[in-house]
Amino acid sequence: MHGASVEEQASLWRSPAMRALVGVTVLGFASYCLTLASLPTYAVQGGARESTAGSVTAVLLVVTIAVQAVVPALTARFGQARVLVIGLVALGAPSPLYAVDDGLPWLSGLSAVRGIGFAVLTVLGATLAAQVAPGERRGEAIGIYGLSIAVPNLIAVPAGVALVLDGHADWLAWLAASPLLGLAFVPTLVRAMPPAEVQGSARAGRTAAMAALAPSVVLFVVTLAGGGLVTFLPIERPAGALATAALLLFGLTGAVTRWGAGLLADRLGSRRLLPAALGLGAVGLAAVAAGLLAGDAWVLAGAAVFGAGFGAVQNLTLLAAFARAGAGGATSASAMWNASFDAGTAAGALGLGIVAVGLGLPWTYVLTAALLLAVLPVAVSAASSRFSA
Repeated sequence: MHGASVEEQASLWRSPAMRALVGVTVLGFASYCLTLASLPTYAVQGGARESTAGSVTAVLLVVTIAVQAVVPALTARFGQARVLVIGLVALGAPSPLYAVDDGLPWLSGLSAVRGIGFAVLTVLGATLAAQVAPGERRGEAIGIYGLSIAVPNLIAVPAGVALVLDGHADWLAWLAASPLLGLAFVPTLVRAMPPAEVQGSARAGRTAAMAALAPSVVLFVVTLAGGGLVTFLPIERPAGALATAALLLFGLTGAVTRWGAGLLADRLGSRRLLPAALGLGAVGLAAVAAGLLAGDAWVLAGAAVFGAGFGAVQNLTLLAAFARAGAGGATSASAMWNASFDAGTAAGALGLGIVAVGLGLPWTYVLTAALLLAVLPVAVSAASSRFSA
């Protein structure tokens, strides 16, 4: 029994379609992650004010969220393969042009174009994760997809910053063209894509998006909390290595549980796992708040626990969205889920800062942990595969 289980697990990693998806995802997210934190620094070096440098990232995310909403219609009209190719080109081809000029308008314009590509990559990447494996192994497939995102996030974000700070922005610009290499994997993925007619009508797409709403609400709240942690913990604790260590633990445990939660969900279902993961995230964030008041060890432990809940919720809400939307609504469900992820991250980075001005960061985290607990009933509902239009 045990040997068969290990063999089955290994076989999914050996699947040509899964390996192609991993290749496209790693190369695409490497481009995104390389520029995520480094472009604002690059803009400041070019003379932009620190207060406005973040607009480079904001432009990319605003365009991403807007385009994510229309990806289902584009795939219904042109097919997944063509849209994926356009997305990889839009994300990768403009990147070398960052080396031409470091002015904020130039960087923002290029980032707007890349936002189109990133929207396509996020929506179709998650959709394909649900299509390249048998239904009974969808959780594991989505977990592997999550690892494909987590690895470049852990490596490329600090690498991009280091390149810019060391005066190698031109290297960064060319490395960020990596999605173009992902085009080599598209033919393999095409064989795993469903026929165009299976992707559903526009009306079916709207129904699927509504079916994915409850899981996406849960995801929005969790990513709001994550955005608040990543943005403001380094500001609250700028000296020493505490914030760096805490965020590293957050990223590592999130990567592991995003994969592990998928394996468990294939065996146990997500009905109990999703509320448990949400509760775990609330406990972890409350521990971070306690640590900011009482001791650094609590911050580290809390970040690790919150990361575990954060990663698991990502996997389980995507699984729930697909289950509720049905086979023909995968792309629309993915669009809703991804837009909620990006919107939640942005809201946490902006909104929680406003709250922290009045309450202080520790109590803001406590309030956010309470918000996570408040959406537990939504998580219970979201974990149900039944949806009534």
